[in-house]
Amino acid sequence: TVPFTNNVGERAVRMPKVKQKISGCFRTLAGAEHFCVIRSCLDTLRKQGHSMLAVLQRAFAGNPIPLIA
Repeated sequence: TVPFTNNVGERAVRMPKVKQKISGCFRTLAGAEHFCVIRSCLDTLRKQGHSMLAVLQRAFAGNPIPLIA
């Protein structure tokens, strides 16, 4: 009885579109790809219950949290 929504899929696409709107565009295809990979990893770790601050601190310290497939 619950209607289907695509909110999770829409949320995944929303951030790159906002960045593109604010900046006008991504400067390179490689930059756009890197942005999407980072956002995807952060979103996956957030869904797994990790703190975003802890994830970023560990990544910059050279000890990233491995993604669980």
